[in-house]
Amino acid sequence: MQRLVTISTYFLAILWAIPLFWLVLTAFKPGTEATNLFSLQFSLENFKNAWESAPFGQYYLNTTIIVVVVLAVQLFTATLAAYAFARLEFRGKNIVFILVLVQIMIPVDVLIFPNYSILASLGFVDTKLGIMLPYFASAFGIFLLRQTFKGIPYELEEASRMDGCNLVQIIWHVYVPLAKPTFVAFGLISVSHQWSNFLWPLIVTNSVENRPLTVGLSIFAKSFETGAQWGVVTAATLLVIFPMLLAFFIFQRQFISSFMHSGIK
Repeated sequence: MQRLVTISTYFLAILWAIPLFWLVLTAFKPGTEATNLFSLQFSLENFKNAWESAPFGQYYLNTTIIVVVVLAVQLFTATLAAYAFARLEFRGKNIVFILVLVQIMIPVDVLIFPNYSILASLGFVDTKLGIMLPYFASAFGIFLLRQTFKGIPYELEEASRMDGCNLVQIIWHVYVPLAKPTFVAFGLISVSHQWSNFLWPLIVTNSVENRPLTVGLSIFAKSFETGAQWGVVTAATLLVIFPMLLAFFIFQRQFISSFMHSGIK
């Protein structure tokens, strides 16, 4: 039985890797040999053409700003909200927490129209802030950190109070260090989601100055210049996904360890 499970795991891994293998192979082949799987000709010309045909430098900058700012604000808001739900007592606490959990079950696509209407009324359409604003609070992050904070002994907080720590110092010096695996796990989820987010940025942006990588790649792939040039398109795709692939291969042990410690199965 164990042997069958092992064989099935390797089979699924190979099946999952086939599209990625084809992507990498095609990206490094000259234009005339892009669809020839048995060709041994390799070149970096596709990457040069892709980089020169679209402002990928600007797209990278936009995406990095969005990912970093959203993660920073999410960690701040989720930490404070999680502590409130885990340790503080206030009227309607359970009802409010249930409303937070409901947000997890609502598909993001359902909120596109109301979110866009609000941003339009505020004048935030086609801005980086417009892309980031709906993601500043994460119901999943609040839930995840709340569960972790509840597992931290309350005696540590009491000891900190006796030492003269205020609320902010208690959260920063007691709860944050002990919840580090959970913060790492949530950070990975947030970064990967924002890096690959497509539909909302597509709707809310119109200019190169605010367009992230995913939207820029979509427009690039559909442009007249690329057409059916699979080598250039796959090279551009590899440019977009390379940071996430590199991060996974370098930090895969930390990824798995973080998810296990945070209770994500």
